[in-house]
Amino acid sequence: MFTRFSPAANRILRLAEQECRNLNHYYVGAEHLLLALCDEPDQATAAYLAEHSLNKDRLRAALRRSLGTGEDRMWDGILVTPRVRAIVERAENAAGAGNAVEPVDLLRAIVAERLSTAAEILAQSEGNVRRAG
Repeated sequence: MFTRFSPAANRILRLAEQECRNLNHYYVGAEHLLLALCDEPDQATAAYLAEHSLNKDRLRAALRRSLGTGEDRMWDGILVTPRVRAIVERAENAAGAGNAVEPVDLLRAIVAERLSTAAEILAQSEGNVRRAG
């Protein structure tokens, strides 16, 4: 499933898995991906966030509030949600045949997906900036 990920996108996936574990969740969701993208934005991701007036620290705080924590126990494994699978597929399609998926492709796919809490937080954050400006 993640065979077309660039080294940077693979690092984001590993960070998302770590966020999942840190929050005692048994699944990697879109929110975990966005947390990871905020933690270590590459140049293209940072540019996207800046272009849309999205503050990674505010996004991170909103995501943490929405996610909460799971039960404090060891999970046998980490699941990838169907929504993340759809986001990855969208990112692969956007990257194009033969191209590696980059972190910014994942961010754009989260935005385009529109149904996840991560996408809602991005839209609300961007909307708040537009209304304030």
